[in-house]
Amino acid sequence: MFEVAVIEDAAAAQVSLDPVRARLLAALAEPASAATLAGRVGLPRQKVNYHLKALERHGLVELVEERRKGNATERVMRATAASYVISPVALAAVAPDPARSPDALSARWLLAVASRLVRDVGRLVVAAAKARRRVPTFTIDGEVRFASAADRAAFATRLAEAVTALAGEYHDESADGGRVHRLIVAMHPYVPSETDLEPEGTP
Repeated sequence: MFEVAVIEDAAAAQVSLDPVRARLLAALAEPASAATLAGRVGLPRQKVNYHLKALERHGLVELVEERRKGNATERVMRATAASYVISPVALAAVAPDPARSPDALSARWLLAVASRLVRDVGRLVVAAAKARRRVPTFTIDGEVRFASAADRAAFATRLAEAVTALAGEYHDESADGGRVHRLIVAMHPYVPSETDLEPEGTP
């Protein structure tokens, strides 16, 4: 099972967004049969089987083992990943295009760039999994608390200058066998997660 899987097919995306099937995917982080799942989610086994077939058809769940139970065979299934990301490829006709309106200070342009990031890294992850190789990536995720909007603007200017200087130092257009990497630096207001909003003393 992968930690994160990328959904590129529109039909698979539609299947994963169904509330019942999303619950089944979450429940299948651990292998289970339709009968076991029915007890967990409070649905009839026949209905669970129907949804499992749809999920399996789109590669969202996989067979772990088959067990004989009397005259019947019980299929034990598992989700193919702990979590899923839907790539903009699934909405190819209306996927954001960062080249359309570049603007370093636009939140919507940031969304377009982030969408391209999901699309590109998703494709790399899928290809790397097939080739059983790792994708050479690097990520920094942090927080900065600014005292004022002026400080934030000054930080952004210095960050852009530093990144531009560093990229200029290492960029080699004529390197034989060199490989181009995309570099994205983004900054946006912090959005609290659900756990951040829990009251103090919550276990």
